[in-house]
Amino acid sequence: METEIILETLELVKRFGSFTANDRLSLAFRKGEIHALLGENGAGKSTLMNMLSGMLSPDEGQILFRGRPVAFASPREAAREGIGMVHQHFMLIPALTVAENVALGMKQGRSPFFGYKRACAAIRELSDRFGLDVDPEKRVSSLSVGQQQRVEIMKTLFRGADFIILDEPTAVLTPPEVKELFRVLRTLKENGKTIVFISHKLKEIREICDRVSVLRLGKLIGTTDQADTTSADLARMMIGRDIQAPIRRTRESGGRVRFEARGLHASENGVRLLKNISFGIREGEILGIAGVDGNGQRELSEALLGLLPMQAGSVLLDGEELGRRHPRRMTALGVAYIPEDRQKDGLVLQMSIEENLIAKEYRSAPFSRGGIVNKRKVKLNAEEQIRKFSVKAPGPGAPVGRLSGGNQQKVILARELMLNPGVMIAMQPTRGMDVGAAENVHRRMLEARDRGCSVLLISTELEEIMTLSDRIAVLYKGELLDTMDREEAELDRIGMLMAGALPNAAEAIIH
Repeated sequence: METEIILETLELVKRFGSFTANDRLSLAFRKGEIHALLGENGAGKSTLMNMLSGMLSPDEGQILFRGRPVAFASPREAAREGIGMVHQHFMLIPALTVAENVALGMKQGRSPFFGYKRACAAIRELSDRFGLDVDPEKRVSSLSVGQQQRVEIMKTLFRGADFIILDEPTAVLTPPEVKELFRVLRTLKENGKTIVFISHKLKEIREICDRVSVLRLGKLIGTTDQADTTSADLARMMIGRDIQAPIRRTRESGGRVRFEARGLHASENGVRLLKNISFGIREGEILGIAGVDGNGQRELSEALLGLLPMQAGSVLLDGEELGRRHPRRMTALGVAYIPEDRQKDGLVLQMSIEENLIAKEYRSAPFSRGGIVNKRKVKLNAEEQIRKFSVKAPGPGAPVGRLSGGNQQKVILARELMLNPGVMIAMQPTRGMDVGAAENVHRRMLEARDRGCSVLLISTELEEIMTLSDRIAVLYKGELLDTMDREEAELDRIGMLMAGALPNAAEAIIH
């Protein structure tokens, strides 16, 4: 018996000016399957999903849903038909309850109280049916990230969605939360729901998805059964070549300590954020900080840069205490910074690529003289960095906000490495990036390390920590736990430390 097709695209085209984001895409999604959409940053995945969910309209082609042509003028119209999308950045109001968030914008009866009660009952029924474990009367602000994601899934189910798009659903989840999400997705699949799973993580796609469609440069490269292919095959389809593992050299023993933290303590409104953080990074070394998101990673990077006040402790560069710090001074001292939130803290989205690339150097030569910016040199520099870092963009004058997340990250990395830094603080440097882009970032970081740069790598991706680091420490509830050489690091021990299962591990002071 032939499997029912719930949604199909026929020769779908979407252009932005002269740039073709989707080029005659024809795909078919089956009822009751988990279908992965894989592709490099800028391959056209988000554009396609935005058309399916009503956020964009195609320029050419057709969308068939349940066998008939559809055209959505808004996400509300798509939701009425049974298509829902869970975005990577959740669209919830923290001060409201789960039920209030889920029912927000929907028509209710004359009595708001009756409407709320009815919404709570419906949410409980859906929660039980699909194993979501969602309490409708809890405030969203009290929920973990994984629970908030389940609320977003609940919103789509509450509106009757049979076709659910998940955009990078595991990007902000802990390993236990990923496991719980996969349990929920399997239950949805068993109940006949179709899930489109957008992800860069081949390992997760191999674990949870039935079929995989691969996009490259806006075109469909192919659709394959996950069971009939390998991770290497999928990576090759995605980037058009084999992935090369980064070449690591063994760190030489000895060497001077370039960047140090001694006894950092920080708190806010009586809540402890960092406790007795001490470490040292040698010249030409990567110190990896592993940990589950939300255990003080952001606070640590901000304290080092002077963005977060400290109650005690000191930061040293080449043996000299830095005292009062702020980002401009740290840049002048040769400290590069890749922030966790590229859009909020790393870029000015309305400005062009070329302007963002010189954001830390626009006052000085070769980009400026006597307060006058040399536009020709700014443009030439941008063209060089775009080539060097394989940034997919219409041109150097394009607003950086128009780029995909991974290409925005490449712009940040290019800008920071242009400084030829002696120290780099890298927060989640490959979050949301495809394997090809991540490979590029890893190679650049290792090249900087090999030139003598001292790198503090802070990442929730344990595989990334294990691949790049010379030494590894674990951050848990604002404290640095056991520190180990990469060659001696045991995954089981690191995992237990990340979960706080080894509370008596010694604090590390690294020199």
